[in-house]
Amino acid sequence: MERLLQTVKIAINDKIYVKDPESSDLGKRIVEHSILMIDEIGFESFTFKKLGRKIDSNESSIYRYFENKHKLLVYLTSWYWGWLEYQLVFATNSISDPTEKLTKAINIVSKTVVQDNSFSHVNEVLLNKIVVNESSKSFLTKEVDEENKEGYFTIYKRMVNRLEEMIKTVSPKYEYPSSLASTVLESTLHQHFLKEHFPTLTNCNTSKTPGDFISDLVFKTLNQSNHG
Repeated sequence: MERLLQTVKIAINDKIYVKDPESSDLGKRIVEHSILMIDEIGFESFTFKKLGRKIDSNESSIYRYFENKHKLLVYLTSWYWGWLEYQLVFATNSISDPTEKLTKAINIVSKTVVQDNSFSHVNEVLLNKIVVNESSKSFLTKEVDEENKEGYFTIYKRMVNRLEEMIKTVSPKYEYPSSLASTVLESTLHQHFLKEHFPTLTNCNTSKTPGDFISDLVFKTLNQSNHG
């Protein structure tokens, strides 16, 4: 899979950025160091002025790529879901058994992220931490409906749809496949957050992963529907 990913370009909605950051060395440095900085100081404290100082570039040059830091966060979270989608597609494409396929998909979206050397300017481990801690800020805004119409969240929604189709294949009679699919993605992030910051509020730990919990939740739900 790593060799295949080296030929992949994560396609992001061009309305999210002013200039494609993948098109230049400066753009890639903006992405690379924004991930490092947001992980270090948090999204609220992050500014283009601070980023400019970090990469030894004018603040105005960053605005040539992103209108504001909200758009940058949308870009980063979209990139993450696109990266995860490629992994999910590659890992499940040859699996014919529906239960095995869904099990593999849950494992892909819920596992602890490791560094992927296919994209040298993106630290996927830190980006995953940002998605866990900050991604809700990309859509919990007054502009969410308009941004949704503009296709800002297409990749995330496509991930939900892929899981939804797998769920329907395992249990055609289940009434809430879309709700369960979106719950899988959001619960995965939430359980990783709780495990890191509020360990007394989750049973996930070093021996029981968020993926274990999600798999238990999904398959017990679907088995009950199949035998109901």
